[in-house]
Amino acid sequence: MVQTAKVTRILPGGRAEVSVKRQSACGHDCSKCGGGCSELMVSSTVSVVAANGIGAQPGDMVTVESSTKGVLGAAVMVYVVPFLLFFIGYFTAAALGLSGGGSAGVGGIGFALGLVLAVLWDRRVRKQQSISFRITAIAAGD
Repeated sequence: MVQTAKVTRILPGGRAEVSVKRQSACGHDCSKCGGGCSELMVSSTVSVVAANGIGAQPGDMVTVESSTKGVLGAAVMVYVVPFLLFFIGYFTAAALGLSGGGSAGVGGIGFALGLVLAVLWDRRVRKQQSISFRITAIAAGD
């Protein structure tokens, strides 16, 4: 993912804190997704630490690149795994002869297990900081 950010301060170790304007998933073009975007979400900013191998200074507008691998993995863990475990639990219980309610209960346990796995995975990933950012170009100064 490539974004434009503003350098807010220089950190030791060849790193810089940058402020990135958070955008909606559709790039805030409501004609593409049918609307429903929150103006608060679109206008908020996020500060991240990025590798500063090019010597950007505070106030510089820079291009920041990040890996999307961690984001996609998180999306799978949060959205796909719990539902997958729900359906596996539901259909396995139904195949074993449990009633509809019993099967739904087993599916619910599978869903809850999926959520627990997502939380544990998130804690592990946060310690590893799987999403890394780096400044690749200076666009312009203030």
